[in-house]
Amino acid sequence: MTYDFSALSYADFEDLSRDLIGKELGIRFEAFAPGPDGGMDGRHAAGPFKTVLQSKHYVGTRWNGLKRAIKKERTSIDRLEPNRYILATSCPLSPQNKDELAGIIGSALKSGDDIFGPGDLNGLLRKYPEIVKSHIKLWLSGSAVLERVLHSALHSFNDITRDEIVEKVRVYAPNPSFNAAQDILEKQHVLIISGPPGVGKTTLAEMLCYARLGDSWELKAIRQLDDGLITISDKKKQIFYFDDFLGRVALDKNALSKMDSHLARFITRVGKSPNARFILTTRAPIFEEAKRHSEHLADRRLDISRYLLDVGVYTRRIKARILYNHLLVTGTPQTHINALIDSGKIASIVDHKNYSPRLIALMTEGARVVDYVAERYPVIFLAALDNPTQLWDIPFRNHIPTTCRHLLMTLFFCSEFGAQIETLRAAYASYHRVLSDHYGAAQDPKDFEESLKILEGGFIKIVGTTVSFVNPSVRDYLQNYLDDYTLLTLAAEASVQSEWARGVWEHGKRLATELARPMPVGRSVLARSFLPIARAFLALPVWLKHQTGPHSVTYTPTGLSNVERLELMIDWWYASTDENYLPIISTLATNPVDGWDAWRDGDNLLILIGKLRNADYFGEIPGANDLADVLEEGAADMIERNALNSEDLDKLSDAYEDWRFDLGSAIGEAIASAVHREFKQIERVLRKMDSESTVDEHIEVLEKLGERIGIPKDVVKTANEKALERKFEIESESAEAPSSPIRSRETQIIDAFDDAALQLLFAPLRRA
Repeated sequence: MTYDFSALSYADFEDLSRDLIGKELGIRFEAFAPGPDGGMDGRHAAGPFKTVLQSKHYVGTRWNGLKRAIKKERTSIDRLEPNRYILATSCPLSPQNKDELAGIIGSALKSGDDIFGPGDLNGLLRKYPEIVKSHIKLWLSGSAVLERVLHSALHSFNDITRDEIVEKVRVYAPNPSFNAAQDILEKQHVLIISGPPGVGKTTLAEMLCYARLGDSWELKAIRQLDDGLITISDKKKQIFYFDDFLGRVALDKNALSKMDSHLARFITRVGKSPNARFILTTRAPIFEEAKRHSEHLADRRLDISRYLLDVGVYTRRIKARILYNHLLVTGTPQTHINALIDSGKIASIVDHKNYSPRLIALMTEGARVVDYVAERYPVIFLAALDNPTQLWDIPFRNHIPTTCRHLLMTLFFCSEFGAQIETLRAAYASYHRVLSDHYGAAQDPKDFEESLKILEGGFIKIVGTTVSFVNPSVRDYLQNYLDDYTLLTLAAEASVQSEWARGVWEHGKRLATELARPMPVGRSVLARSFLPIARAFLALPVWLKHQTGPHSVTYTPTGLSNVERLELMIDWWYASTDENYLPIISTLATNPVDGWDAWRDGDNLLILIGKLRNADYFGEIPGANDLADVLEEGAADMIERNALNSEDLDKLSDAYEDWRFDLGSAIGEAIASAVHREFKQIERVLRKMDSESTVDEHIEVLEKLGERIGIPKDVVKTANEKALERKFEIESESAEAPSSPIRSRETQIIDAFDDAALQLLFAPLRRA
């Protein structure tokens, strides 16, 4: 592998030179932040003997450029009076070039061998491969490693491009969080990265994933926990990644209860698997709120603190390096970089109380800042830190037409992960029409296409057929902008998709609770405005059919499940007491779209039945018991006619145990019959499993269910024996993943990184 070092910044190259040449010479160079001793990037002193190392990162620069720079450095070299001077450079050198440099440097250079060009440095990297992996940016930039990363990442993240991955690697500033995260991930197999918005949680998670991909792990980026439970395998080295797993708004107890038991199950599964790792990110305030509501996140037996890493506290040096890397890589115009350095305001930016990597990324993005007058750029930069909301407020209100604002508002209520263009088109057509009619704005058949063109790159990104916000901060801004009952009521009236309608309603509920200004009239009006989409719930599909061959089809879920639709309409009835909802609820309960499904409805259907029969929950709904009877009949039929796996059975059985006093015997009998079937077909089920942890969980579930319904002990024993046999077979085919050796370098900086050091760090970025 040959590196050209182009992925490294000037400072990164200095770090690499110290580590690499120090290893070769068997000495440790002290690392200096830039300071008054020009000409020295590393020093080794043994008694009176002093060795000085200087690095010159000149990728893409002609030989004459390096030659001029060394001539200027000669005075500094003489002043330092080293016993031995060593030069490392990324500029390609011929033997003649080295001879000429030796003449310029003078007597401090003891040998031409003390001039290390890119060929010499690559030779040392081959000799000391462990140094390559300790410099994560260099390692990931290698062609073979990068191709492995790109192949897996592009497959798992369908909204990311090759250039974006390369840029993410280049702007990353290694910091202690990387090694701390690796330690937790190796010891516990699970890592939860928590921190305030914009501090680099996703960036750290992605760099950890890229490091694993470069080591031939398989990446599984998941958006729901069921995705991970289905695909985990002990035979493969797998890294599962769930970004912002609690979402961007606090969950209520009801919503959280539907996912936290799945989280506990998946964490336990990953912990048992030798080859699986799981990375999650979440915003700290939401995580703390979730722990107050969640049975599992607060459970001492799960001990979620073992997996937790709080990020966002950066040293001055690391904050400076983050800014430095972004200015170097993200296309900031040279005129603006010069103005920022000349203004003397870099220290104010680095030390600002609102400093965050996300704000730095936004304020150095070339396409955004090119419109600023260069001389005003430092002032605008600080103003953005003083009031971060202004970053999007002025462009949103003043720089784009109304049609574009309508599109951004439409996208906000779609999935947090983005929307398919055709899905967005349908939602926009309805919301844009309603908003335009209400406010008297003009409409044109080409508004959607034109708005996409205007917004792309500035507010949104389009990858393939997926549209998403260009930065999470756009969504954060719109969250506050849409705290408006009029806009929400119009959105409710415009709803044509079930998930979009729920997004509008959830935002409306947040409006009343988070702003601490209850508006029962506004909320009631909002709830009544969903009546048209509620009627559509009776026909909108819950599954999409795909023809995969002449005689084969597959089905994928779409929209809300039948239970989710019922719960949403019950919520709307409670908020509005509008009796028009009651017959719609009754009709859907009697005739669920595409029938009840154990995977999509399952245990949630049993919980809903229990709540309808319990006066403390939905007892106020007229005809609640009759509704429960209808649903119970459907639930029993669902259990009897579906081929349920052990996970579905476990969730159904747990729900039945929790609500058994509110559920009839028909459901209990149907579950017992399904458990008996599962024991009878144990061999066939085990044969399909290729993970020891999956076998363990399957047999644990069967033991629990067998005890509940009275399965004979000899039957349970036989099932255990067959499970053990299958585990032996899997073990012979599997190998435990070796502990990842990839760690970021740890260098001791001997000064406090003062303003002079800060200024000199950025000095190489200034060019005429």
